[in-house]
Amino acid sequence: MVTINDIAKKAGVAKSTVSRYLNNGSVSQKTREKIEKIIKETGYTPNTYAQSLKAEKTNMIGVIIPRLNSASTNEVLEGIDATARKAGYQLVITNSNQENARELENIQTLQRQKVAGIIMLTREITSAHRELINKLQIPFLSIGQKVEAVHSIIHQDYEAGQKIAEYALELGHKDFLYIGVPEYDQAVGVERKNGFLDTLKDREEVQVNVIETEFSRKVAYKKALTLLSEMTASYIACATDNIAVAFLKAASELGYSVPEDFSLSGFGGYDSTSFVTPTITTVDYPYQALGEEAVETIQKLINHETVPLLKELPNKLATKQSTKQMKES
Repeated sequence: MVTINDIAKKAGVAKSTVSRYLNNGSVSQKTREKIEKIIKETGYTPNTYAQSLKAEKTNMIGVIIPRLNSASTNEVLEGIDATARKAGYQLVITNSNQENARELENIQTLQRQKVAGIIMLTREITSAHRELINKLQIPFLSIGQKVEAVHSIIHQDYEAGQKIAEYALELGHKDFLYIGVPEYDQAVGVERKNGFLDTLKDREEVQVNVIETEFSRKVAYKKALTLLSEMTASYIACATDNIAVAFLKAASELGYSVPEDFSLSGFGGYDSTSFVTPTITTVDYPYQALGEEAVETIQKLINHETVPLLKELPNKLATKQSTKQMKES
């Protein structure tokens, strides 16, 4: 493998001269042309990561994800990767595995690596998060969760909850079961649920029960096996598509038929909702667009451009086979 030392020897110059050339430093035109010719002849590829670490202003963006096995995270990363590449940025991606301590450690590590900015797919913001973010000397962007006084890009989760509730009412449903998740996740655990419940709260004839589970499909599936045998609801709204898939599997194993016995819906618009039978009604979220918007925003912040503290991305209802009109009694 050709190294920077090899280039320097062939060009008859010091290693520092080649380094200055690679970092767009001051090098005479004659020396520049000589180095360029040797690089083309040898096929030398500079280590852009190492270059960035040495530079005062790097071309690296740090990305913190909450977990690896997430369909939505993967879609967001696709948008981030494609947009960052076009803009000439390298990505340093770290995983927190849904652990707050590890997330805080990742923020500090990325700062030490002198990334130009940090994009975090946020689960929750603790006081420790706030303290650390406030001390950062580089731009920080939260996506997925609104963080007070911090630049954030979010989905319209409250409106998504409204859409599902309004659709279910149009179908004639009056008995609902909402399967939520812990409220440490403001967007999924609170906003979606509140949008759903607020839409139904003034309907005297409507009955709503709320049960909490975890994001894990395995946990939700076990919960469903118990709940479904005791349930009377005609409509089950699940806080995520993964939970909806888990409930569909449990329903099938218990001998229930969806949507004949009850209607079922989720949130997210994951591909999995189209590869099960019946396909699952959901709310489609623009995850890839979120990633694209995140890079464009962090780039503006890096360049000291004015950016709104909060941006919201809309979503849309996707009706499929798992929901149906109630028969008039």
